[in-house]
Amino acid sequence: MNYDKEKNRILKDVFGHESFRAGQEIIVDNLLAGRDVVCIMPTGAGKSMCYQIPALIMPGVTIVVSPLISLMQDQVLSLVGAGVAAAYVNSSLSFSQYRTVIDRMQQGKYKLVYVAPERLSTDDFLRICKSIDISMVAVDESHCVSQWGQDFRPSYLTISDFIDALPKRPVVGAFTATATENVKRDIVKYLRLRDPESLTTGFDRPNLFFSVISTKNKLEHLLALVNERRGSSGIIYCMSRKNVEKVCDMLNRNGISAVRYHAGLDEQERKKNQEDFVYDRALVMVATNAFGMGIDKSNVAYVIHYNMPSCIENYYQEAGRAGRDGSEAECILMYAPSDVRAAEFITRLSEPNEQMTEAEQMIVRHRDEVRLKKMTFYCTTGECLRGFMLKYFGEKYPGSCGKCSNCINNYEKKDITVDSQKVLSCVARTRQKYGVKMITDILKGKNDDRITSLGFDKLSTYGIMKESSESYIRSVINALLLKEFLQQTAGEYPVLRFTPTSELVLKGEASVKSRILIEKQPKRTAKSNNVENPELYERLRELRKNIASSASVPAYVVFTDATLKEMSRLMPTTAEEFAGISGVGRVKIQKYGEQFLAQIRDYKNKK
Repeated sequence: MNYDKEKNRILKDVFGHESFRAGQEIIVDNLLAGRDVVCIMPTGAGKSMCYQIPALIMPGVTIVVSPLISLMQDQVLSLVGAGVAAAYVNSSLSFSQYRTVIDRMQQGKYKLVYVAPERLSTDDFLRICKSIDISMVAVDESHCVSQWGQDFRPSYLTISDFIDALPKRPVVGAFTATATENVKRDIVKYLRLRDPESLTTGFDRPNLFFSVISTKNKLEHLLALVNERRGSSGIIYCMSRKNVEKVCDMLNRNGISAVRYHAGLDEQERKKNQEDFVYDRALVMVATNAFGMGIDKSNVAYVIHYNMPSCIENYYQEAGRAGRDGSEAECILMYAPSDVRAAEFITRLSEPNEQMTEAEQMIVRHRDEVRLKKMTFYCTTGECLRGFMLKYFGEKYPGSCGKCSNCINNYEKKDITVDSQKVLSCVARTRQKYGVKMITDILKGKNDDRITSLGFDKLSTYGIMKESSESYIRSVINALLLKEFLQQTAGEYPVLRFTPTSELVLKGEASVKSRILIEKQPKRTAKSNNVENPELYERLRELRKNIASSASVPAYVVFTDATLKEMSRLMPTTAEEFAGISGVGRVKIQKYGEQFLAQIRDYKNKK
């Protein structure tokens, strides 16, 4: 059967888009043809539509396996707002609500049902699913099935058993934003996918501006960053509950509407704070990484990491919650060397996975150490930040992006071989027993009691770089670490040690070149609020807010910020013109069209 006409009609009528984004149509076509798929697509690229459109065309119901209650609620709200019959089954439902959903499933009232993975293994739910026509199982955040992934969830391993227990095997789609090659292989293996079409559209998010900021006074700097972005919605990630409390209190004392989220809060407060943020009653969410997976809030204009995450996978996923609607947004990482030690400490304290052998656990610990090292390199590199991240995920990125702090700062490509020899010589003369700070202090010639008591002020390398700044010496050390001319041990007190190639630099048989920062901070940042006709845009936002409040739904369920920006730019005044705006579907024209058109006409008449 040829589904071309129907898939394009649904794309426009339901979701309000004239054409598919990169990769979407390939996934849709394969699922409609009955072929399993693995889809790796960055946050905000439209993964959900890849299974939602086939679900609306196929007979029967699609089961969407989703890891978090918030993800299900957001997705179902958006679908219902677009006129799609959808529901979710999770622990937030009362028994009577659960029975209502189950009864309607049996009556064929839903096209999509979102389900927590734990629910799949219950006898009652499986019995119901065996009695209805299930055409597709879509596994969202499918990286959770992999023990090598950053969010392994044992409940995901039951998904394949659920599928095998159905009378007729449905087509299966696996979807995620982050997956290395190892994780992709695990997805295929543990979900028992059959000859799947595998598609990776790329990890680049061109609308995001990436920056790393080194600062001694994080709280003061953070307040300045948030004040510069007043009126915009943002997420601030902290490594610990203590930091969440400290940052949230500081922001509220300074008149910024912020709420907090971490595992130490009771469920009622977490739910209230999350709703306040999603419904724009609070503009800033301060949270640990317990918050955010699957949050479908489209108008997050910035994500700030108050502490460095433990790996690039986590950073990419958390930072990617900015700019989901395609608008310009910022991802700012506030880095301090102490973050590395804190991350190492947390990694060492993590509970061992009982489902792994001791040998497997050792492999995972080693991989965690490697991931942390790569994350540290990201924070200290002089190279393009976007290029560094894409290279980590196996993609090539030529040249500079022009949209990260490293690319717009004043960096100079320098041959630092001589200074590298000074650093390596100092490491050798201190018998490879000390860390970055001690080596830096010796090279700077600091008058320190510990240095003199150890006799290091008598070394030939003492003060040999006294004319250089501490940040420059650290940048040379970081370059040596990045190029693996030096290595840093793990543990509470990491020390610098030689690698097999260190001697090549010392003997002048290998050169070291690196981009060295001249100006410390970015000269500009992304302009996430740059819109045409800002007065009209604010009027449309106010109208959207009132409509959303009356309907008790988040504002983005009515229209996303990107859609409002396009309205304020194009200023449609007829229903036909309004239908041409991206994100405006048939149901939303019927619901909201006249109200928004009236605002636009009024604005144009008064100009």
